[in-house]
Amino acid sequence: MLRAIDISTSALIAQRQRMNTIAGNIANANTTRNAQGESVPFQRRMVTFAANESLSGTSTEGVGVNYQVEIDMGRPARPVYEPGHPDANADGIVLYPDIETIQEFANAMDASRAYEANVAVIEISKEMANLGLRILA
Repeated sequence: MLRAIDISTSALIAQRQRMNTIAGNIANANTTRNAQGESVPFQRRMVTFAANESLSGTSTEGVGVNYQVEIDMGRPARPVYEPGHPDANADGIVLYPDIETIQEFANAMDASRAYEANVAVIEISKEMANLGLRILA
């Protein structure tokens, strides 16, 4: 029972990080400068998951979740013609992050559903443990 809770807890942490990363992407969808004030558009972040083998004692047991936040280098900046913008180049082009808010919202819903599913696993595991204790009593 406790293994299932440990595995779901690691998944909850990973999904929370995914939600935080998605929120950061949405918040920076129009950011044209980096932290140093240079005219460099924000790069979209994404979270990748991998099995955490360290939680598993044998190959037949379940494993937890590791995550890593990576910068999505596959998406070039989105050029927009705005000659009055302070970050416009000599041709009047401003480079904006290529962040699709619809896709980010869909990813957020997916992460939310995965989070809910893992909370349900924890609740069911707790109920099973309580039932087992009742049988013993």
